[in-house]
Amino acid sequence: MQWGGKADVADSRTMFDAACGSGINFFDTAHGYTGGASETLLGEFAAENRDELFIATKCASTGDCRPEAIQQDFETSLARLKMDQVDMLYMHRWSDEVPLEATFEVLAKWVETGQVRHIGVSNYAAWQVMKAERVAASLGLKIEMLQPMYSLVKRQAEVEILPMCSSEHIAVVPYSPLGGGLLTGKYAGGAEGRLTHDPMYKSRYGQNWMHSAAEALGDLATEIGLSPITLAVAWVAHNPVITAPILSASRSEQLQPSLDAIGLQLDPEIYARLTALTTTPAPATDRSEES
Repeated sequence: MQWGGKADVADSRTMFDAACGSGINFFDTAHGYTGGASETLLGEFAAENRDELFIATKCASTGDCRPEAIQQDFETSLARLKMDQVDMLYMHRWSDEVPLEATFEVLAKWVETGQVRHIGVSNYAAWQVMKAERVAASLGLKIEMLQPMYSLVKRQAEVEILPMCSSEHIAVVPYSPLGGGLLTGKYAGGAEGRLTHDPMYKSRYGQNWMHSAAEALGDLATEIGLSPITLAVAWVAHNPVITAPILSASRSEQLQPSLDAIGLQLDPEIYARLTALTTTPAPATDRSEES
């Protein structure tokens, strides 16, 4: 998401190479990221070994899910990527204005022509996923992947989204495992960043308990000799419903601690201590006394 924005071309390339060197072959972008620079750079970097990579992008970053709008988005994305096919295409946002049938008929056409191998959705509530899945099934499609927000300080997905994905065999690739940067520990030292300057992120991660949890994570990380970034990513990946957390950084030197989480098996005691840093949300039925 940062490529061509906070991460310049050289930094973006360094991150791509570091990811590939760590065994990563799945790269996620979107039509709406960095004015198109993210897709353009990914297409440039991926050209050398395209057949070995799984490339995902997203339509409707603004929430405009009209067929003509997503058609334009996708055509632009393919041109930027310099590809005739993507492995995964997500609908980036839900729309109350456009019938799902109209949207998914376009997706079905792209799957039929081979321009899209798999379809997914991002930022959908569980009921929205199931409603979309019904429509998709009527067109011979299956929603195969969901991209929700999930981290130690954003655990709403545990209530309905993760159980639904487990039941319906939908892969889960959550974004923001570092809580928008909060769980890196930099804000505990008074550093500034998007959590202090961007109103959306400030609102999303501005509660005191979240900052307290981030400080406690830093303390635990120091105790066991790991980066809080590594622990935060490993905590998300440890959940058996999670397919893979999406890693991100605005500078190449920030990426390595996230890569260090690959293959890290958290001790059950450490996982329990991490989980206890924030409140486990009640189940959807709110009959927690029976669990």
